Amino acid sequence: MKQLAKIWILVAAMVMGGALPPQVMGDSVVAMQWSAQAKTKKKSKKNKPKKNKKNKKNTVSSKKSGKKSRQAAAKASPLVSIPTIGKTTTVVPQQDMNALLGVKIPKGVSNQVLNYKAIRVNFNPSLRIPNCVAYELTATMVDMADAPGHEKRKDFKYNRDSKVKACPDHWEYRGSGYTRGHMAPAMDMRWDRTAMAQCFYMTNMCPQDTKLNNDNWRVLEEKIHRWAKRDKRILVFTGPIVGKSPKMIGNDKQNIAVPEAFFKVLYAPEQRRAIAFIYNNEPCPGNISKYAVTVQEVERRTGLTFSSAIPKRQCNIADWQ
Repeated sequence: MKQLAKIWILVAAMVMGGALPPQVMGDSVVAMQWSAQAKTKKKSKKNKPKKNKKNKKNTVSSKKSGKKSRQAAAKASPLVSIPTIGKTTTVVPQQDMNALLGVKIPKGVSNQVLNYKAIRVNFNPSLRIPNCVAYELTATMVDMADAPGHEKRKDFKYNRDSKVKACPDHWEYRGSGYTRGHMAPAMDMRWDRTAMAQCFYMTNMCPQDTKLNNDNWRVLEEKIHRWAKRDKRILVFTGPIVGKSPKMIGNDKQNIAVPEAFFKVLYAPEQRRAIAFIYNNEPCPGNISKYAVTVQEVERRTGLTFSSAIPKRQCNIADWQ
């Protein structure tokens, strides 16, 4: 009976694929096998590489440094997330943190920086017009601006920014013979209601020749709109070129300067391509190539200084068409 039990135990051991302890088998050969297996397992545990505390510290340190670098990168170029149907899409960096949109204003020129949702306005309280308006236009913004559900221009009115003391009222241009010309155009802001409303603030306006505003200036704005979609993103800078003794208008007081010309500076960061345009504040017929200049020329005419990252001497309209 005992012999039968041993046989069953032996069969079970074979089925399980392992040896049994000698106390069960009572066999010296099996005992030797068991002992050898036990020693091998113990030895393998000893030889198992231990966790290096120094390496662990380095890993933790690496993770922390990685986290810090990601945080620094986010701080350097924070983004505004624009909700869309079914998802949230990042379309534009925060204007107050985007270094490329920074413009150095000449000494002695009155300037107040206004960071709206989609545009940065360098406003001149003395002349009551902007020195420069800057914004980034992305392909996503253009797609949203052109979608069937975009904001409609007819739903918005010109308004005074109550936070800016020198901002004109909308009625102060009446009877002047000039239109309220957007520096950042409404067509580029249709993707968001707040952006659209803020681009109608009078801090974004200059007295502009009506024919220029409705014709070739608008043609240029439409081309920029399309170029942004093609090039993924474009930085746009727009503003007035004011003479030494500018004409002044104002329904209440004659204290709103009339520019002698307007500029646009364009920079496509992905392509490292830049160009600028200058239009006199009057009807300007002809192709846009007629008005293409270098960024350096705009700096010379205005005294403004744009980011050093922007190529200053490029002026090849063929690269943009």
